[in-house]
Amino acid sequence: MASRYWVVSLPVQNSASSLWSRLQESISKHSFDTPLYRFNIPNLRVGTLDSLLALSDDLLKSNNFIEAVSLKIRRQIEDLEKISGVTSSSLTVDGVPVDSYLTRFVWDEARYPTMSPLRETVDGIHVQVAKIEDDLKVRIAEYNNVRSQLNAINRKQTGSLAVRDLSNLVKPQDIVTSEHLVTLLAVVPKYSQKDWLSSYETLTTYVVPRSSKKLHEDNEYALYTVTLFNRDADNFRTKARERSFQIRDFEYNSETQESRKQEQEKLMQDQDTLRSSLLQWCYTSYGEVFTSWMHFCAVRIFAESILRYGLPPSFLSVVLAPSVKSEKKVRSILEGLCDSPNSTFWKTEDEGGMGAFGGDVDAYPYVSFTINLT
Repeated sequence: MASRYWVVSLPVQNSASSLWSRLQESISKHSFDTPLYRFNIPNLRVGTLDSLLALSDDLLKSNNFIEAVSLKIRRQIEDLEKISGVTSSSLTVDGVPVDSYLTRFVWDEARYPTMSPLRETVDGIHVQVAKIEDDLKVRIAEYNNVRSQLNAINRKQTGSLAVRDLSNLVKPQDIVTSEHLVTLLAVVPKYSQKDWLSSYETLTTYVVPRSSKKLHEDNEYALYTVTLFNRDADNFRTKARERSFQIRDFEYNSETQESRKQEQEKLMQDQDTLRSSLLQWCYTSYGEVFTSWMHFCAVRIFAESILRYGLPPSFLSVVLAPSVKSEKKVRSILEGLCDSPNSTFWKTEDEGGMGAFGGDVDAYPYVSFTINLT
């Protein structure tokens, strides 16, 4: 599937079918590897010249907005599929691959009546896409909020012993708590463990001999218990700190432990549910946005062709997907088929022409704009 397509309209002098045949023949002869398709546009309501001119001022801006929303949803899908371990599949629109929907485009009369004013159709598409974008922001924020909470918990459980949550490292039997005795948790630099083991009993007077036990070790620190008399705890903290041993505040509570575990499990379930829901929503919404975008492109090619070639509407609209190396040749072919005298006025501004509609960077003697799918 190509990722970049040109939507082009050429002025018709005799018949659209003969121009189509000439284009097919030229592409086949000089750029045979360039896919070429008809882009069928119905007879839309033209309105007044003033309304078309006013509309043309907004077409590029609206197109950029719709394209940005489409790409934003597509990137979100790719990110969610990667996180979920889902095999990335080709996106579909109305049950067909994205590129097939574009190259076999059919106007949806029920959704966008051809007798509606073009401004009404364009504004309706813009409002619909803006609503989808707002919904996307809300859903992403909800999902990211749960992810942030879960990441915060995970950071506490995976950081160094100096800062991480110790609750899942300490068991009830590791803690001695009585009227007179208390167990403290000491975080000892990894390479100071011998110093700790040889000195903890004499840091203060009332330490229980041989009460220190190593519970855990990471790349920087080791976690030890030490049991001593309650009344000596504050003094022991001070003496330990002087020797670069950190005493962590910790109180074992089975209910708190269970509550934290349940909270984490719930957040994990919520994250999976929201991720799955968001992914399915993105699949559906991408199709809706892409459908709207292609109808918008049809309106755009119609309006710009009227302004370029005049009335009554007489033009051939096509979709091409040239490779980078074929672009210059295809541009030359398209230019050679522009027989309309109006087209001669649409040279680049450097050549004294009027330039392009809507602020397009490039200008040609025919209507042309690019659709980027990725």
